[in-house]
Amino acid sequence: MVNFVLVAGARLGAWAWDDVVPRLRAAGHGVHPLTLSGLAERRGVPAGQRTHVRDIVDAVEWRELRDVVLVGHSYAGIPAGQAAGRIGDRLRRVVFVDAEVPSDGASFVSVWPDGGAAVTAEIDGHGGFWPAVPAAHYAGHGLTEEQIARIVAGATPHPGATLTEPAVLARPLDELPATYVLCRLAGDEPGDAVRGLPTGPLWRRVDLDTGHWPMFSRPRELADILLDEARLNGPAARPC
Repeated sequence: MVNFVLVAGARLGAWAWDDVVPRLRAAGHGVHPLTLSGLAERRGVPAGQRTHVRDIVDAVEWRELRDVVLVGHSYAGIPAGQAAGRIGDRLRRVVFVDAEVPSDGASFVSVWPDGGAAVTAEIDGHGGFWPAVPAAHYAGHGLTEEQIARIVAGATPHPGATLTEPAVLARPLDELPATYVLCRLAGDEPGDAVRGLPTGPLWRRVDLDTGHWPMFSRPRELADILLDEARLNGPAARPC
């Protein structure tokens, strides 16, 4: 048995994994979807980037979890990648689902083409939060109208400081056993910030033919990938 710790991307909470959790539990594993500070049912809790890293580390340590497969989707790849280096031998694997990955000293927005100026201005104009987005934002990602409505209804503004504070890596990423799940509808190759991922034997890439929110559009397929990665101990099948 492994313990899956699932962390969804910006504006989302633990609820985003509802369609993935049953298949993982049916396979006999522990499953722990997390809501990060300031989001969903934890809205109103002050949060910066270090808060979100601590949320993940605390969830692992307080529950005394071992054989952890830590899953970070989209934005959550940034705190998940940092937390993975802090939980030591509790970590079995970290899985980045169409995610950003942390770079020491860089923030989520600093790797954007404009250096994050547009996002930072948007945060400043919305009381320190990255605002929720309309349904049109999710078009072209393999989602049904019902799935899009569900995301829009559950999304909350995202704490801005978590996007602008720099990452601090306790361990280099290439020392971590890791998988990058590339969602092909969002692009045939990882973005510039991800293209420089480690390519050594501890890392591998898996492609999924869906959009950026696979926990909604392809929950069964995503769960099966996570189950496969939990069993993985060998070398990378495909470099990032």
